[in-house]
Amino acid sequence: MDPASDPGEREALAAKRPALECRARLLASIRSFFTARGFLEIETPVRVATPALELHIDAEPSGSAWLRTSPELHMKRLLAAGYTRLFQMGPCFRMGECGRLHHPEYTMLEWYRTGTDSRGILEDTQALLRQAVRDTVGGDVIPARTGPVAVGGEWPVITVSDAFTRFAGWDPVAAYEADRFELDLMRKVEPALPLDRPCVLAGYPAAAAALSRLDPADPRVAERWELYVGGVELANAYTELTDATEQENRFRECAEARRQLGKPVYPVDPDFLSALKSGMPACGGAALGVDRLAMLLAGADSLDAVMAFR
Repeated sequence: MDPASDPGEREALAAKRPALECRARLLASIRSFFTARGFLEIETPVRVATPALELHIDAEPSGSAWLRTSPELHMKRLLAAGYTRLFQMGPCFRMGECGRLHHPEYTMLEWYRTGTDSRGILEDTQALLRQAVRDTVGGDVIPARTGPVAVGGEWPVITVSDAFTRFAGWDPVAAYEADRFELDLMRKVEPALPLDRPCVLAGYPAAAAALSRLDPADPRVAERWELYVGGVELANAYTELTDATEQENRFRECAEARRQLGKPVYPVDPDFLSALKSGMPACGGAALGVDRLAMLLAGADSLDAVMAFR
């Protein structure tokens, strides 16, 4: 049967209209926020020759290339070319990710600005989320399924070291264990974080630094934070690493770790490393899951409710 003539599908799609209208208001608000602050909206390739190397993120093959897991590497090449404020919203893909909060194709917002660090990006995020809530649902409260989330007051900032010591009984900054870290984060730490207001988990172990700079005052810690809203991990931010040699070493270490796990090993992106070597300015950046934020604002329980088609 032609799906367009299926009454069941037509009814299901019609029922999504309020959530999709909520999503549309959110997208308009995000664009308004960044445009008003002098950010340039850009588009970078969706099909890439070299996806970013990260241990637990697998790219979807596309012929002899891959579908991007993030636009990060291309956006940083623009920073190295002299751009100072950039944002992008668009599709990203991750193989095998499917569930209430995961989808193999999803919409990512990423933004970068020079002359700041992860703390400045947190200020951006607070202002963005507050405007998005006002424009999308009115007021300063997100009607999440777990209960109302007030975005207007102070957002608690908890270090990874303190959170794991308190809720999991060990400190991954002092002695990092990758598998244990991921399991305890999901099973013990995340469920214990506040639900009534946004919460920031900051100061990730250096081994989980990815593309972020290490803290000059304590190189055991990365200048990286993640934002949780209503129990949902919503955004990930860094003071960006600008040292090409260190970044190349991290890529090679990640490639070896993926090889040992039997995962595909992607080539190191020579154009990105060349851009770093040419001199990328000090900057901060963040990636935010647009579908997840739309889900929270619509008071929905899964991404399916705010995506027209799965």
